[in-house]
Amino acid sequence: MLNTKRLASVAAILGLTAAGTIAATGTASAASYNGGCGSGYSVIGSKDVGDGNAFITYNSSNGYNCVVTVSDTPGSSMYLDARLRIHRTDTVWKANEVDSGNFSYYAGPVYIKAVDTCIDYGGTAGNASYIQVNYKVHCG
Repeated sequence: MLNTKRLASVAAILGLTAAGTIAATGTASAASYNGGCGSGYSVIGSKDVGDGNAFITYNSSNGYNCVVTVSDTPGSSMYLDARLRIHRTDTVWKANEVDSGNFSYYAGPVYIKAVDTCIDYGGTAGNASYIQVNYKVHCG
């Protein structure tokens, strides 16, 4: 009887270990910045936007900000949206402030010269139900 209990305990531990391993390997990793804005741009912030991340960058040599939204699952086509503008209070985004569509890797880059002012940036990725934006950030 003791050996049966011991064997059942070992089997239960092995089952939990296997389940933990399967769960850990099945977790998607968060997207990291991919250099999509080009050389000279440094990441100054990011925002989780569903199945990806929106990255805001700045180039101190030319005064431009740039945003890209990078997919958590590169190579799989999904809806991606990247947006950037000088801060204002309305919710209307102009066509030149947004890059959106079905992409396999990232949306953007979207650029704006924003020296001595605040910006709004964000986006969405995958099945996110709404666009996520950080307003009035990186004021300088």
